[in-house]
Amino acid sequence: MKIAFIGLGIMGMPMAKHLVAAGHTVSGYNRSRARVDEFAADGGTAAASVTDAVRGADVVITMLPNHPEVEEVVLGQGGVLESAEPGALLIDMSTIRPETSIAIAEAARDKNVRVLDAPVSGGEAGAKQAALSIMVGGEEADFAAARPVFEALGKTVVHVGPHGAGQVVKAANQLVVGGIYGLVSEAIVLMEASGVDAKTGLDVLAGGLAANRILDLKRESMVARQFQPGFRIDLHHKDMGIATDAARQADVALPMTGLVAQLLAAARAMGHGSLDHSALLKVVEQLSGRA
Repeated sequence: MKIAFIGLGIMGMPMAKHLVAAGHTVSGYNRSRARVDEFAADGGTAAASVTDAVRGADVVITMLPNHPEVEEVVLGQGGVLESAEPGALLIDMSTIRPETSIAIAEAARDKNVRVLDAPVSGGEAGAKQAALSIMVGGEEADFAAARPVFEALGKTVVHVGPHGAGQVVKAANQLVVGGIYGLVSEAIVLMEASGVDAKTGLDVLAGGLAANRILDLKRESMVARQFQPGFRIDLHHKDMGIATDAARQADVALPMTGLVAQLLAAARAMGHGSLDHSALLKVVEQLSGRA
């Protein structure tokens, strides 16, 4: 396929490169020209603008930080809907509000552009390893057409419902991930304050009922206080806002989600927004007077 990929960030760059490796012709655009040049050096095609990237594309993928950027790139002047060919498929892989995904699908229908919302989970490591989980909202036929794209990027690819459903499932993913980070942080603080070696303790937890992917991937770096970002606190804070807004829209109470959202807000207020979301440990330490 001829693919336009817009957003060559920490996640987008390796994803776009996997599509090139899978044999697709990929035109990449990013506001930072250095990222575009890097992509071109690895076999992609450099685009000078959104319009340039989208022109003639069968599939357009957006991987952007938040809904304002998606709205600007998709709905704005010179954006995707102005530039896409009739019948093209727009796959937004950003994590944004479900209502924005639904609004984009409605606007695209008038332009004869098909749309899927397909946020991902797995972080930078999952993007680099083509091992992402991809949760897709939209029409079943469009999901089937997009399968070759998704299979180049992820290991778990599931159609979860109509437009916006992918974003709801991603919000659920983020509240669970945030909650686990908070609890692992508390486990570390408890063990260390009690004179127990936290690394040894977490090794035991990872082999029992408390086992989870965060313990598998992050327990050593958390104990070592290494918080190089794979997924920044700033972005997870944004995602928790999506989760709490979705709860309000659905008229449900998610009390633990609210608590995790406040811990992430505290992390940002403490100046940790650029660190990995595992840096919730720093907040728990601060609350316990162990910073």
